[in-house]
Amino acid sequence: MNGADLLCETLLANNIEMCFANPGTSEMHFVAALDRQPRMRCVLGLFEGVVTGAADGYARMADKPAATLLHLGPGLANGLANLHNARRAGSPIVNVVGDHATCHLVHDAPLTCDIDSLAWPMSHWVGRAETPDTVGERAQDAIRAARGTPGQIATMILHADAAWSQTSRGLPAPLPPATPARPDQTRIDAAAAALR
Repeated sequence: MNGADLLCETLLANNIEMCFANPGTSEMHFVAALDRQPRMRCVLGLFEGVVTGAADGYARMADKPAATLLHLGPGLANGLANLHNARRAGSPIVNVVGDHATCHLVHDAPLTCDIDSLAWPMSHWVGRAETPDTVGERAQDAIRAARGTPGQIATMILHADAAWSQTSRGLPAPLPPATPARPDQTRIDAAAAALR
């Protein structure tokens, strides 16, 4: 199993079966993994703003995280406006943002940029999968973050070589369901008093 397959299987094991995507060449191995998995529904958006807007709408209606697949930093940047809306609405989203192979970063290709800095203003969690053996753990970290209360935006940066390389790791166990936090009784009492 390669890192891309491990990512797809980890999403599915945690009840994330919808991925809105506008991929590029760096993400082709993940696209192939999505295609190999009949339980995963992948919807192509012709613009990243459509992808992130659709993920926001799906998450609001389904009351569970949606996944996005975006091409490098510029693709993420194109989707930031709707990620802002999703963040404000408490919509749970797991963004998968492709990045160049780790060995290619030194060449400063035209689409190379600081993805982490772009992601943080609209994300509650940002992490990188730089090797195939870290893909499952980072995916679980992202899912755990997205399931926060209220729903949160998690952005996982997936290097191309982490996706195409074989992993020795097995599928991580599904995360336990998120437990809703108990409401603050003081705030409930204050709201009730204000309504009276």
